[in-house]
Amino acid sequence: MRILIVGPPGAGKGTQAALLSAELGVAHISTGELFRAHVDRRSELGQKVKQYLDAGALVPDEVTNAMVAQRLTDDVCRAGFLLDGFPRTVGQAEVLENLLRARDCEIDTVLEFDVPEDQVVARLLARGRGDDTEDVIRHRQQLYRQETAPLLSFYAERLVTVPAVGSVPEVTARALHALRTRA
Repeated sequence: MRILIVGPPGAGKGTQAALLSAELGVAHISTGELFRAHVDRRSELGQKVKQYLDAGALVPDEVTNAMVAQRLTDDVCRAGFLLDGFPRTVGQAEVLENLLRARDCEIDTVLEFDVPEDQVVARLLARGRGDDTEDVIRHRQQLYRQETAPLLSFYAERLVTVPAVGSVPEVTARALHALRTRA
């Protein structure tokens, strides 16, 4: 099973990705974790990532694409995987589709975690992080709508929307039900 998780910042993607990958027995591939692992190992890609992060810049697609491509070659990914945080744009999705096609596979299901924006804002404000002001959070939501939401059309035939309001176990149960129903 090869799954992509999509949703706005604060929808609970990371939490759900960890739970779902454990429940389904597939690798959890998080771009954030990939970045940290490469930086910690001081790999060639990690040194590039560190330069961008230290400068407060976004890591360019070609570096992110290379990290994900490298991770997908790991044996553990043969049994399936769950992508969290990648792709973020249609351009990245096209690269991913080509990578997977070269391995004679594809994304089976795209899980969209759907949460009304006002609830996401409230969730993120409740975390109490200093950089999570309402203006910053709403700006991230706008970036999501502009850059990542177009993936919903790109993957329309494989898209399953899961209401992500409720307790963590409730959302997990809905997601598992949606995956099993689709399979």
